[in-house]
Amino acid sequence: MRAIARHLGWGRHTVQRYARAAQWQHTVAGRGSRTSRLDVHQPYLQRRIDETNGAISIKELREELADQGRLVPYTSLRDWARSRLQWPTAPAWPPAPPGVRQVTGWLTRRPSTLDEDEHRQLKAVLGACPELAAAHQLVRDFGDMLTQQTGVLLSAWIEDAVEVDLPGLTGFARGLTSDFDAVTAGLTLRWSSGGTEGAVNRIKKIKRQLYGRAGFELLRKMILLQ
Repeated sequence: MRAIARHLGWGRHTVQRYARAAQWQHTVAGRGSRTSRLDVHQPYLQRRIDETNGAISIKELREELADQGRLVPYTSLRDWARSRLQWPTAPAWPPAPPGVRQVTGWLTRRPSTLDEDEHRQLKAVLGACPELAAAHQLVRDFGDMLTQQTGVLLSAWIEDAVEVDLPGLTGFARGLTSDFDAVTAGLTLRWSSGGTEGAVNRIKKIKRQLYGRAGFELLRKMILLQ
């Protein structure tokens, strides 16, 4: 258990609680014992579940409470119902929506690196948000220019990005016009200053690591040795 705790970054007592629980509900018994403002609805909601043999959904329960003048957030009712209500069969809880980092990764990664489930989720997200679908297309087009070195298309891409007027992308597109020729060359020519910029960044990193603790001779040796 100590090895599991170190691997997961958990406390040893937390691992013991999960290991000794016969069912997952037992791991949240402590949290379930806390009072909630939704407890007053428990008898009514449990009766409705028993009457429908578990066929009623959380959404329908929420609507019934709303008809009675008791407005309850859907997520609060769902989380509360998981530990307080008894269902004849385990309900199909809706999956958690993808996070911002996940969606950003799907937008910026190559489509070939996404698996089938990620493609499906991304399609659903884009279908629910036209602005995000437009941003996705612009990101893909810019990525194609970068990898295929088709800088001749940059002018049309900037026009499209300015026209959709999306935060972040539109400002980025306008910024490219301040040094348009250089950006076009970077997206067209096979020569690049990337190697030089990388070397300069590496030297600055070594310099910061040695700041205040060494002199020029040690800095010179570390740069040459690497």
